[in-house]
Amino acid sequence: MSEKEALARIKINKLLEEAGWRFFDTEKGKKNISLEHTTHIEDKDNPKFIDYLLLDDNGYPICALEAKKDSIDPLFAKDQARAYAESQNIRFVILSNGDIHYLWDIKSGNPQLITSMPSPESLSSRKSFIPNPKL
Repeated sequence: MSEKEALARIKINKLLEEAGWRFFDTEKGKKNISLEHTTHIEDKDNPKFIDYLLLDDNGYPICALEAKKDSIDPLFAKDQARAYAESQNIRFVILSNGDIHYLWDIKSGNPQLITSMPSPESLSSRKSFIPNPKL
């Protein structure tokens, strides 16, 4: 990981914590972020790593977050992040470079620019929404 990507991740860590995500078990609940989660896509002998895997209240994956250094538009990682989400059978993706963030429900459309990270509660409530493709 480059120094610039590490700096982007420091910003992302802070934004996730401010939104209510936890890197460690606390009195508020169990940790709900898995870092560098291993997944096998395309080549079973060459594992890939999801930068951040966000978990629901039951510890199941709900969202993959792909981090890029601040000089890269996070949309650049759209295909990579979709593959990660599909490998975990989840529909939500966050693309971020620490300054620009997109939330993407891969079942209902394109990534949407967001100004803050979604909370665990807001992602969980979105999970029950089923988009109507006819609309």
